[in-house]
Amino acid sequence: MKKISLDLIKDLRSRSQASISDCRKALEESKGDMEAAMKFLRKRGLEIALSKKSRCAKQGRVECYVHQGNKLGVIVEVNSETDFVARNEEFCQFTKDLAMQIAASCPIYIAREDVPKGTIDKGEDKEEFYKRHCLLEQAFIKDPSINISDYLNALIGKIGENIVVRRFTRYKIGEE
Repeated sequence: MKKISLDLIKDLRSRSQASISDCRKALEESKGDMEAAMKFLRKRGLEIALSKKSRCAKQGRVECYVHQGNKLGVIVEVNSETDFVARNEEFCQFTKDLAMQIAASCPIYIAREDVPKGTIDKGEDKEEFYKRHCLLEQAFIKDPSINISDYLNALIGKIGENIVVRRFTRYKIGEE
């Protein structure tokens, strides 16, 4: 196996925010292919997230976002297993990003499981409906190549704790 250069590891780390050892392993597994390494890290994050899913997340953070002009506001609750994680800089950035995502993309539900039966019209494409109205299915406004679920799973994989988007509310002046 060829040796992976430090520059390649640094580049992957800056793109993924994964640990150096995870970046090295991903690059070794992908034989130095950056895109394959990114896919490997996403898959690893998903596997870790699935293993943590059953853990109780009762700590967390409530993030508020008020848009310029004070005509739009968002409140989102995101839970973690410990208050230590809730104070983590990356967790706080995630909650801020989530609040901005909600303000910009107007989701109605957190996940596809939250959509009541009969809500989707028979002629409507279910996947498109979920991408438009379910927060976790939406493309991330800061990086449209991933969705919010990918972002969440990567964070769970990096931090090593279950993280749950519990609820959100979006207010806009003049909107019912």
